[in-house]
Amino acid sequence: MSDSVLYTREGALARVTFNRPHVLNAMGFEMGTRWRDLAHEITADDTVGAVLIDANGPAFCAGGDVLAMATSAAGGAEITAMAEVIHDGIRTFVASDKPIVAAVQGAVAGGGLGLMLTADYVVAAEGARFVSRYANIGLTPDLGVSTLLPAAIGQTRALRMLLQDVTIDAVTARDWSLVAEVSEDPGRRAAEVAAFWLDNATGAFGQAKRLIRAGARRAFADNLDDEARTIGARFDTDESRMRVAAFAAASARRKDNGKDSS
Repeated sequence: MSDSVLYTREGALARVTFNRPHVLNAMGFEMGTRWRDLAHEITADDTVGAVLIDANGPAFCAGGDVLAMATSAAGGAEITAMAEVIHDGIRTFVASDKPIVAAVQGAVAGGGLGLMLTADYVVAAEGARFVSRYANIGLTPDLGVSTLLPAAIGQTRALRMLLQDVTIDAVTARDWSLVAEVSEDPGRRAAEVAAFWLDNATGAFGQAKRLIRAGARRAFADNLDDEARTIGARFDTDESRMRVAAFAAASARRKDNGKDSS
């Protein structure tokens, strides 16, 4: 088993950790294969309620392992095959009903942006930096960047990042909605976000994530149909019935207290 991506469990929380710090967690074929395999394993596991993606070392992910590409005999066909493997993992996580939080630090470059945006909620370190750098080496976006980046920050800003040599800091990334929060300790904060999901109707959070992700790529009428089916299915769960009953009881108490005070 490859240790390029670590997988640990903390109860219902699945933690995925990039573990090639010596190359700033740049992703090669072995690491990409491990990423894809974990995506399928985790999303198929009903005991997983939330996912946390983080990285060891000074950087979250420097994108693809360009140095390995340059020193290997790989051609375009091999690069395409590697991208397709990593894309399978991204597609699997994004389409899943598992809410995902990422803790990022240091450099997030090239395809690292796409891997980061696989998460539904991103917490960045104060010193994090975000950059494209594809065109600098004569390459084009991959790992979902051409779709996920403009979905997060808008087309104009995405084009600015991709067509200019622009590096943005953590505060700008937050202001642009590339990340959700900036924190002194992104790992701790990301764990708090995951704990909130796990403590508060995890199934509903996961389905809300799935609806929003799916809604970006299909017709409005299809979204409405899916929403109707999903809320009905959720209403029939034991968790939902318990929470709806508690809400109704609390509302009744507030109403009664109001009558008493009058």
